[in-house]
Amino acid sequence: MSVWDVVWKIALMAALTYLCRAITTVLIRKKITNARVLSFFEYLPYGVLSAMVFPAVLYSTGSLVSALVGTAVASILSFFRRGLLTVALSATAAVFLSELLLSVI
Repeated sequence: MSVWDVVWKIALMAALTYLCRAITTVLIRKKITNARVLSFFEYLPYGVLSAMVFPAVLYSTGSLVSALVGTAVASILSFFRRGLLTVALSATAAVFLSELLLSVI
Protein backbone atom coordinates (compact mmCIF):
# COMPACT_ATOMS: atom_id res chain seq x y z
CA MET A 1 0.00 0.00 0.00
CA SER A 2 1.48 3.32 -1.02
CA VAL A 3 1.60 6.50 1.04
CA TRP A 4 -1.01 8.11 -1.19
CA ASP A 5 -3.43 5.25 -0.56
CA VAL A 6 -3.08 5.78 3.18
CA VAL A 7 -3.48 9.56 2.86
CA TRP A 8 -6.54 9.12 0.62
CA LYS A 9 -8.17 6.70 3.07
CA ILE A 10 -7.49 8.95 6.07
CA ALA A 11 -8.91 11.97 4.20
CA LEU A 12 -12.02 9.98 3.24
CA MET A 13 -12.56 8.80 6.84
CA ALA A 14 -12.12 12.36 8.12
CA ALA A 15 -14.61 13.70 5.57
CA LEU A 16 -17.20 11.05 6.40
CA THR A 17 -16.78 11.58 10.13
CA TYR A 18 -17.17 15.34 9.72
CA LEU A 19 -20.15 14.90 7.41
CA CYS A 20 -21.97 12.63 9.90
CA ARG A 21 -21.42 15.09 12.72
CA ALA A 22 -22.34 18.12 10.64
CA ILE A 23 -25.56 16.58 9.36
CA THR A 24 -26.73 15.60 12.85
CA THR A 25 -25.85 19.06 14.17
CA VAL A 26 -27.81 20.77 11.40
CA LEU A 27 -30.83 18.45 11.45
CA ILE A 28 -31.27 17.98 15.19
CA ARG A 29 -31.66 21.32 16.93
CA LYS A 30 -33.55 20.20 20.06
CA LYS A 31 -32.13 18.27 22.98
CA ILE A 32 -32.62 14.51 22.61
CA THR A 33 -34.84 13.17 25.38
CA ASN A 34 -35.75 9.72 24.07
CA ALA A 35 -34.18 7.13 26.40
CA ARG A 36 -33.59 4.58 23.63
CA VAL A 37 -31.81 7.07 21.40
CA LEU A 38 -29.70 8.30 24.30
CA SER A 39 -28.69 4.76 25.28
CA PHE A 40 -27.86 4.03 21.62
CA PHE A 41 -25.53 7.03 21.49
CA GLU A 42 -24.05 6.06 24.84
CA TYR A 43 -23.04 2.55 23.72
CA LEU A 44 -22.17 3.38 20.11
CA PRO A 45 -18.46 4.19 20.73
CA TYR A 46 -17.95 0.88 22.57
CA GLY A 47 -19.58 -1.08 19.78
CA VAL A 48 -17.55 0.63 17.04
CA LEU A 49 -14.31 0.19 18.97
CA SER A 50 -15.06 -3.50 19.53
CA ALA A 51 -15.87 -4.02 15.86
CA MET A 52 -12.58 -2.42 14.84
CA VAL A 53 -10.35 -4.14 17.41
CA PHE A 54 -11.72 -7.69 17.52
CA PRO A 55 -10.68 -8.82 14.00
CA ALA A 56 -7.18 -7.46 14.59
CA VAL A 57 -6.96 -9.43 17.84
CA LEU A 58 -7.70 -12.69 16.07
CA TYR A 59 -5.00 -12.24 13.43
CA SER A 60 -2.30 -10.56 15.54
CA THR A 61 -0.60 -13.76 16.73
CA GLY A 62 0.99 -16.74 15.07
CA SER A 63 -2.10 -18.92 15.38
CA LEU A 64 -5.80 -18.56 15.99
CA VAL A 65 -5.59 -20.77 19.09
CA SER A 66 -3.17 -18.47 20.91
CA ALA A 67 -5.27 -15.46 19.91
CA LEU A 68 -8.37 -17.09 21.38
CA VAL A 69 -6.47 -17.97 24.57
CA GLY A 70 -5.37 -14.36 24.98
CA THR A 71 -8.87 -13.09 24.23
CA ALA A 72 -10.36 -15.50 26.78
CA VAL A 73 -7.89 -14.44 29.49
CA ALA A 74 -8.52 -10.75 28.77
CA SER A 75 -12.30 -11.28 28.77
CA ILE A 76 -12.30 -13.19 32.05
CA LEU A 77 -10.10 -10.65 33.82
CA SER A 78 -12.15 -7.77 32.43
CA PHE A 79 -15.32 -9.44 33.65
CA PHE A 80 -13.87 -9.46 37.15
CA ARG A 81 -13.01 -5.74 36.76
CA ARG A 82 -9.22 -6.02 36.88
CA GLY A 83 -7.15 -3.02 35.82
CA LEU A 84 -6.11 -2.35 32.24
CA LEU A 85 -2.44 -3.06 32.88
CA THR A 86 -3.25 -6.35 34.60
CA VAL A 87 -5.53 -7.44 31.76
CA ALA A 88 -3.05 -6.47 29.03
CA LEU A 89 -0.03 -8.10 30.68
CA SER A 90 -1.95 -11.26 31.56
CA ALA A 91 -3.34 -11.64 28.05
CA THR A 92 0.12 -11.07 26.59
CA ALA A 93 1.61 -13.68 28.93
CA ALA A 94 -1.15 -16.13 28.04
CA VAL A 95 -0.49 -15.68 24.32
CA PHE A 96 3.25 -16.07 24.86
CA LEU A 97 2.81 -19.27 26.88
CA SER A 98 0.30 -20.73 24.43
CA GLU A 99 2.66 -19.98 21.53
CA LEU A 100 5.44 -21.76 23.43
CA LEU A 101 3.18 -24.73 24.07
CA LEU A 102 2.07 -24.85 20.44
CA SER A 103 5.66 -24.76 19.22
CA VAL A 104 6.56 -27.72 21.47
CA ILE A 105 3.58 -29.81 20.42
